[in-house]
Amino acid sequence: MLRKPWADSDPDQSFSLHESLAGYTVEGAYAEFMEHRKGRLKSGFMADLVVLSGDIEATAPEALHTVRPVTTICGGKITYQA
Repeated sequence: MLRKPWADSDPDQSFSLHESLAGYTVEGAYAEFMEHRKGRLKSGFMADLVVLSGDIEATAPEALHTVRPVTTICGGKITYQA
């Protein structure tokens, strides 16, 4: 999200927050041919998710590094809890 072009003539290659999230969720599931089971919060899909310490949509991109995982759930089971 904060990527800056190396030179003024280079195109902007940064992603928005929603493009970045899609890259780790929907598009990641598609890349491993699992889009029918993963990548979305949807009934019948695997319950893999991360609960964060803050609202990433309300956090400035420069401060996203301060948001931490609080709980991780994989396959419907808590695998990490701060």
